[in-house]
Amino acid sequence: MDIKFTGQNLEVTPAIRDYASKKLSRLISHGAHITSVQISFHVEHNDQIAKATVCVPGHDVFAQQKSSDLYKSIDLLVDKLLSQLDKHS
Repeated sequence: MDIKFTGQNLEVTPAIRDYASKKLSRLISHGAHITSVQISFHVEHNDQIAKATVCVPGHDVFAQQKSSDLYKSIDLLVDKLLSQLDKHS
């Protein structure tokens, strides 16, 4: 799975990259045939926002989550992506 990370108004540190990669690996173990993932992080006021587009054969799945903690946003984002992938499979 090819994962591309971008950050707006914040640096995507190795810790953030590793944490997000580990959480996104749940998508593969869930049985989704993912070709690529684009994930971006940014800060807006006091919100830490994570957005992702997951490319699977036939369509793309998009989700966005925000919270006061970036790691929590990543957790919620992956849960939302799993839910959407379940609906499309």
